[in-house]
Amino acid sequence: MKFSTNEDIEAPIEAVFEMLSDFESFERSAMRRGAEVQRVDRLNVPGVGMTWHAAFNLRGKRRELELEMVTYDQPNEIVLESTSPGMLGSMRFDLIALSRKRTRVKVELEVKPLNLSARLLVQSL
Repeated sequence: MKFSTNEDIEAPIEAVFEMLSDFESFERSAMRRGAEVQRVDRLNVPGVGMTWHAAFNLRGKRRELELEMVTYDQPNEIVLESTSPGMLGSMRFDLIALSRKRTRVKVELEVKPLNLSARLLVQSL
């Protein structure tokens, strides 16, 4: 199943990419919402190979996933892939400069269930 959306933002492409690259902020936001998030790589700067382990409750069941950055093309694209028991996922952020102060962000999320219970979860989305 694939979800996608576009949004035009009144900011330069470099600023938008920097906001999307603030991974510590995203980690803190997820933890405030009850998720357990742990960075497991040893990279000092954002880039390919960044990896997280996350655990959270969804629909009364504990879910765990591994998230890895597979593409980090500044300031054009970020791709994250996730693996969890029963499901694979990919999230892509594509940035296009429309002008010096305007950027289009295209976000795509694709999830692939690997078993029946994951397929039921995806269908309910």
